Amino acid sequence: MLIGRSPELQRLGEALARAPSAVLVGGEAGVGKTRLIREFGDRAQSAGARVLLGACLELGADGLPFAPFTTVLRGLVREMGADGVTALLPDSAASGLARLLPDFGEPEPDATSGEARARLFEVVLTLLEGLAEDTPTVLVIEDAHWADRSTRDLLTFLIRNLDGAAALLLVVTYRSDELHRSHPLRPLLAGLERVDRVDRVELSRLSRREVADLVHGILDHEPSAQLVEQVYTRSEGNPLFVEVLLNSEDGGPAGELPESLRDLLLAGVRRLPEDAQELLRVASGGGDHIEHALLAAVSGLDAAALDRTLRPAVAANVLVVEGDRYAFRHALIREAVQDDLLPGEHSRLHARYAEALEGNPTLLPARRLAVELAHHWYRSHDATWALISAWRAAGEARKAAAYAEALEMFSRVLELWDRVPGAAEHIGRELGEVLEDSVSAADLAGDGERGIKLATAALKEIGDPVRAAGLLEQRGRMSLSLNRAEGLEDLREAIRLIPARPPSVVRARALASLAEKTYKFAVSDEAGRIAEEAALAAREAGDAAAEVSALLTLIYLDEEADDEKMLARLDDVALLAERARSYRPVLRVAVNRSHLLEGMGRHQEAIEVARLGVEKARHHGLARVAGTGLAINLADPLVSVGRWDEALAVIEHTLEQGPAPNPRDYLRQLAAEIALARGDLDRADAALAAVSNPAARGAGPRAENHFYTARLEAELHLARGNPHEAISAVQPVIANPGLVDDGRYAWPALVAGARACTEARDADAFAAIEARAAGLAARGPVQRAHRLAFAAEAAEFRRTPSRSAWDAAADAWEALGHPYRLAWALTRAAEAAAAEGHRDGLAPRLRRAAELADGLAAHPLLKRIDEVSRRTRLNVTAGPADAAPLGLTPRELEVLRLVADGRSNRDIAETLFISVKTASVHVSNILSKLNVGARGEAAATAHRLRLFEPDTAQDRRRRVASGKTPATKQAPATGRGTTKTPHKT
Repeated sequence: MLIGRSPELQRLGEALARAPSAVLVGGEAGVGKTRLIREFGDRAQSAGARVLLGACLELGADGLPFAPFTTVLRGLVREMGADGVTALLPDSAASGLARLLPDFGEPEPDATSGEARARLFEVVLTLLEGLAEDTPTVLVIEDAHWADRSTRDLLTFLIRNLDGAAALLLVVTYRSDELHRSHPLRPLLAGLERVDRVDRVELSRLSRREVADLVHGILDHEPSAQLVEQVYTRSEGNPLFVEVLLNSEDGGPAGELPESLRDLLLAGVRRLPEDAQELLRVASGGGDHIEHALLAAVSGLDAAALDRTLRPAVAANVLVVEGDRYAFRHALIREAVQDDLLPGEHSRLHARYAEALEGNPTLLPARRLAVELAHHWYRSHDATWALISAWRAAGEARKAAAYAEALEMFSRVLELWDRVPGAAEHIGRELGEVLEDSVSAADLAGDGERGIKLATAALKEIGDPVRAAGLLEQRGRMSLSLNRAEGLEDLREAIRLIPARPPSVVRARALASLAEKTYKFAVSDEAGRIAEEAALAAREAGDAAAEVSALLTLIYLDEEADDEKMLARLDDVALLAERARSYRPVLRVAVNRSHLLEGMGRHQEAIEVARLGVEKARHHGLARVAGTGLAINLADPLVSVGRWDEALAVIEHTLEQGPAPNPRDYLRQLAAEIALARGDLDRADAALAAVSNPAARGAGPRAENHFYTARLEAELHLARGNPHEAISAVQPVIANPGLVDDGRYAWPALVAGARACTEARDADAFAAIEARAAGLAARGPVQRAHRLAFAAEAAEFRRTPSRSAWDAAADAWEALGHPYRLAWALTRAAEAAAAEGHRDGLAPRLRRAAELADGLAAHPLLKRIDEVSRRTRLNVTAGPADAAPLGLTPRELEVLRLVADGRSNRDIAETLFISVKTASVHVSNILSKLNVGARGEAAATAHRLRLFEPDTAQDRRRRVASGKTPATKQAPATGRGTTKTPHKT
């Protein structure tokens, strides 16, 4: 598989399309230049082009001149024969090619070598142009960094003389990492870049996500996140290094660098003086970057000797200077150099580093010092000092909120514990205490699996009930985060172990966790009682974080509170969370606030809250853990407001970070939502098929776990014309009422189910869906909008007038700023109006729907709009003559019709399936647009303009256009040639 090179392939394709042209392709060794060219060549040949390949030899000036051109010419002779090649050239010109290949005889003697060279260059250009006259031709010259002087000159001549109509593309590849300051290719490239028809492409390394795709392609199965991370870290995104690092037999990372790669990496090193090579071996022990002072301390060289020894390595581009430190050009070069060390040399080298740093701690910053010491003592195989330094490093990492790194250091301490006599005395902590610290680090790092195992081990070491309760609380909470219901028993046991008096933080946290998880997993009255007790216990113990958790649970348990009241209470809790000085309550409030705001239809506020939460998570170094949930809450409202490309960017970026399975599933669901709306059914299908979390397939306690996937699968079946399968997909929604967030996720699924019933004409299924809807509350404007859409779908099923119902849904979605659902409702309203024989306002509905759908690239909806337009013989791009009169929207025209009939706001609301408040807003807008002060004046205006009589102004315009009737009776003329207006408007 070719991964991550689509833009470069496109640029090469564009260059061929506009040929004659040239492309200079640069990149470091192993980045995939040859692979890219091979893929492009295959595609070009499939499209009918001729591809000629030649490569420069590493021999350079001491080797064969014009080597790549000789290779190309030899291939042409094999394909066409010498006579066929000669036929493309002027008389006697072929003899010039004898300088490249003996098949063309002996070279003619020339007066001067310069003339012979010029003739050769002209003959080669003429030959290439002759080939390209009938067939587009691509000439590829690879590894131009090894090109001899003659080859470079011929390349320059060809590129600078590209002209005429021949479809000739020259592609030149080179290693950018080989181009040191004095390399002869550097000025050539700089000059060619300024030539017309020349493009320069630099291949970058692959991203983490692209490396994952490449590993997948090589292994032919989904790799683990750990393997991807390890390969990405070691390869730094270099495709060649990714390939050689993978062991094709077991799919794991290769334990050692293959000899071929080591030779490739060490070629530049082995050309250096021996003392420089020895210093590089010393530097290789210092990591990817090493400070000048540290290298001096470890090498034992004085300043002058160190500079003299380093200079050849820097000049050869093996080491690069970065301020006051050095770095190997590539991490694997350092690894290859270090692999040349003998085992004893490895240990002694790391011991020298450790001793130098212990002797002078100022050589490195404090936090980095602890990590470096832990690394070097561990690699030196000194178990005692490795244990001590790992313990120090764990403490420093925890101070820096680097919890994952702290966990790794704690794990090293545990690994070394039995190998160091008197380990507890060396670090001043017992084994049980180290295990407790490890559990906390795992919990904070979001590594629940390891945390559970560590807590189980710690419980065997600890007899104190309070400490044991703390471990049970942590293990229970981590278990529940992994959807393991046994965590509830751990929490209950923790509470049982701790007396209520005196107040304790451990008891408060256990109560708060039990309340939250009981609410989510059991949905019982028990949760409220526990949450009340937790809030009181937390307040008494002075634990703001536990109090925030308990209060959040109480907010969501209050079924009587409306959304505004819940939001106000959340704002109060947010202030408490900020005072808690702990990231968990702050981020949890952000998750809850953005989720609630999105459910309320306040999408922009939800975006702002979620984005700020993501920044806070990143600030705490937890973007891959806590920040993932907020990324979902950011992408969700972006989808709602139609910023789909931005949402996809958030989704892709978050997926690249390798979040836990549950968030990954929700992100895939959002991606599937967009793919469905844009008609990319295969992508939507793949996204849904990748949902691995059992909760998302119906095993979890929340409606979002059940119903989101069910609804998307139903819509996918509908898009493929399978309404019966769509009905089956929504069965979990029908069968599982009363879950947390039921209405939020059930309503859109029921809408899809009702549409499927209409298409399948399945009365039994519709009866079950309608019964489920009848018992479902609609909380907030978004759910009410879905309920209006359901009412419209129900009218469609019953084959009763549904135009007003769809207009009501459109009004609701417009008020919420949801462009896709608005466009959908407008389209369905237009379809219903056409079916009912009402053409008034049909074109404006379709025009608005088309504008919205086009902006979203919602191709299936655009197709449906076009079908309605053709069926009704309307042009949705028509001018304002087809719009509703007096600047009224289609919905306002409907309201004005009812006002003219003498209907009250309540009557209008009931007729149009909207709220009385919405009806009042429409009436106010109508009065303003008509410039009248009362409903009666608005009605009089409508009657005078005969807006709602069978012979409407639109009917008259249509007849005038067809030439069947005069427009109107001619009005009396005035002195200024205008028509009198008999009423004020």
